[in-house]
Amino acid sequence: MTSQRRRYTAEFKEEAVRLALNSGQPLCQVARELGLHENTLHNWKKAVASGWAKGAEESSGHFSLAEENRRLRRELLRVKEERDILKKAAAFFAKESR
Repeated sequence: MTSQRRRYTAEFKEEAVRLALNSGQPLCQVARELGLHENTLHNWKKAVASGWAKGAEESSGHFSLAEENRRLRRELLRVKEERDILKKAAAFFAKESR
């Protein structure tokens, strides 16, 4: 019984890493959903971070900058929502204390 190694395209690997980074799910769960071993996806993620994903259109610098941009936009949205909730709570409790 010899098992053959599966080969994945660079596009599949990049999309899997993007999904792992953007989904908010644990890496092991994303790997299971894609039918991959957790270590495989972890290795791809490390490879992308170290510059493996250099392509004709998208270099690793652009990939990491785009990911960082998405992460910062999500964080900004979350912080704004928290701020708005705190403003409303402060106004509510200010009315209560009068």
